[in-house]
Amino acid sequence: MNMKLNLFFLFTFIIALTTSAQIDSENKSIIIPAEEIEDPKEDNELIVKPEPKNSAEPDKEEKNEIVLPEVEKLPVAKRKDFSMIKENKFRNPAELYQKQLKNALKLTNEAERKHNGSEVTQYLGEYSTRAKRVNVIYRDHQAEDGDLIRVFVNGEIMKSRVLLQNHSKGFFLELTPGDNIIDFEALNQGTSGPNTAEFQVLDDQGNVVVRNQWNLATGVKATLTVVKAIDAE
Repeated sequence: MNMKLNLFFLFTFIIALTTSAQIDSENKSIIIPAEEIEDPKEDNELIVKPEPKNSAEPDKEEKNEIVLPEVEKLPVAKRKDFSMIKENKFRNPAELYQKQLKNALKLTNEAERKHNGSEVTQYLGEYSTRAKRVNVIYRDHQAEDGDLIRVFVNGEIMKSRVLLQNHSKGFFLELTPGDNIIDFEALNQGTSGPNTAEFQVLDDQGNVVVRNQWNLATGVKATLTVVKAIDAE
């Protein structure tokens, strides 16, 4: 009986010992030692230090930077309000319109006179000469349009009807002592009007005593006086 009891205790002890060994083997973990790795920051070979900046050489970013040119500001003239009335002086605006109207009428009248010719006697001047006779010549210095004239000397008809052309026509005039009055009367105004001509008076040596033009309406005269010196005999 004691023998069986001893065997039972021995068997129980063996089983307990085996079980404890298994539990210890399960709780025991495998520890893998960590491998030490060097920190790259502490490695001088891996750290790339920036090159020292040269103050004389501009930064690459500055080289690539686009710099816009400064826009020059143009001077702006001071705006002035428009006014038909002068500053610091009161004027009636109607006066300005009246002035403009008068100028327009003046231009119209001048243009009409230019077209129709002078409507009053056209005085061409007084000239003195020691010559015994003169040569009076005249011509239409513009387009030949059928201008007709009559010529008087001291009130007497010298040429009753002359057709003015581009080539010169005329006559010799024996001068009397004192005034010799020559009149050119416009008989018409041709087809384009007015009656126009250029004339010359030459002395007996061929020198020009007078040269002029007339511009006449129908029935109007252009007149000049040639004075013969008394001691010219």
